[in-house]
Amino acid sequence: MQTSPAQQLTAAVDAAGQRLDQFLAARLDVSRARVQELIRDEKILLNGSPAKASFKLRGGEHITVLGPAMRPPLRAIAEDIPLHILYEDADLAIVYKPAGMMVHAGAGATEDQRNRGTLVNALLHHFATLSAAGGEMRPGIVHRLDKETSGLIIVAKNDYAHRKLAAQFARREVKKTYIALVHGRMKKDLGTISAAISRDRVRRTRMTTRHSCGREAISHYRVLQRIDSPFGKFTLLEVKIETGRTHQIRVHMASLGHPVVGDTLYGAPRELRSGPGRGKPAHQPAISLPRNFLHAAELELLHPRTGAKIALTSALPGELQDFLDVLENSAGSRVS
Repeated sequence: MQTSPAQQLTAAVDAAGQRLDQFLAARLDVSRARVQELIRDEKILLNGSPAKASFKLRGGEHITVLGPAMRPPLRAIAEDIPLHILYEDADLAIVYKPAGMMVHAGAGATEDQRNRGTLVNALLHHFATLSAAGGEMRPGIVHRLDKETSGLIIVAKNDYAHRKLAAQFARREVKKTYIALVHGRMKKDLGTISAAISRDRVRRTRMTTRHSCGREAISHYRVLQRIDSPFGKFTLLEVKIETGRTHQIRVHMASLGHPVVGDTLYGAPRELRSGPGRGKPAHQPAISLPRNFLHAAELELLHPRTGAKIALTSALPGELQDFLDVLENSAGSRVS
């Protein structure tokens, strides 16, 4: 519920022993994380003073909630953001999403942080109409890419196109090909990973293949290149996915012990340092990649109205090609 600008509460005697954040989450009907955010912003006063989330109530305390307990609802906002459009007609568009851009708004501390600079906002500025089938926060969005993944994404301009495209995704008729650089030397030239994916029960920002209750996920990979460099061994892959689970390629590769380069969430190091015994001096400058080396490089689908095949490709963006060049140049002849 929406609170008044300053809401007064009194902890009942039977609340004794409860943590303050636990008590307020129940009373205000908001998440505990939201209460903790309010406490950090000193929007919760306990007997007139800033409080701690872990404070154990004794009963009888006077609690003041300053401002709204619930965040105002998010809304997509048109923004004049450069947009690279590779294909467009009356029903759909295929655009390039750079790494670092969210597809649509997510959780955050302020309205600006949650809802600025998204692909949806750019789409609203550039296109007169978008499908509404995905909801107010996701107009035109038929599928998504992770924030730090670049590449091709399909946009539906009307509900008819959205429904037809969604049906193609459901029937696994849309062909999606990614380029990924992973840590380590993958032995097989070809392989299929069929491992169900579910939310990690401990680290909720991660996905995992460790639980049998997950959703089916299938990824096919082909080795494009193996690199044995002073910074370690790497394998460049082409990955085709049959399903579109959250973090699918990232979690599948990590499950094999080959995390995507730059993907610190799934175990990749933040910085790569050269080491002795690899045929090069041990003190080369460390290198790093501030994004995941994962790029949605190819899309193939049937036009939702005409049935004609649409096939598009997107080359590796400069920052990924530059990083690959550094590894190749450092490896010398040890590239296969």
